Amino acid sequence: MRYGADETIRRMLADTTVWAVVGLSENTSRVAYSIAGYLRAHGKRAIPVHPSKPVVAGEQGYATLSDIPFPVDVVDLFVRSELVGPVVDEAIGIRAGGIWMQLGVRDVDAAARAQAAGLPVVMDTCPRMEAPRLIGWRG
Repeated sequence: MRYGADETIRRMLADTTVWAVVGLSENTSRVAYSIAGYLRAHGKRAIPVHPSKPVVAGEQGYATLSDIPFPVDVVDLFVRSELVGPVVDEAIGIRAGGIWMQLGVRDVDAAARAQAAGLPVVMDTCPRMEAPRLIGWRG
């Protein structure tokens, strides 16, 4: 069940640039890879966050959010729900602009911590599903 008001989702999609995609690797068959490409096609910078620190579409990857040496607008999570909590805590620690948990990824407690820290949260949905409806992105 999607979590996040339409206006929160719209702002995250329209008013951000740097997305740290947690779980993004060089594996082209993974959903994270295609969604990162979708974000890039619509002007976003998709930064890989993965233990292997891959370079994806010319973007240097980082093992953790804390390793990223510049501000992050949205932390986009492609990890199992049971792994979300520590990543959200790290996102709060780096003062990320928001949290997006992909379709099937849910952690209500982590979402509450993020919101208490002032971060907007979207949970259990995908930019490719929401953007055409809210801001007219296609493709």
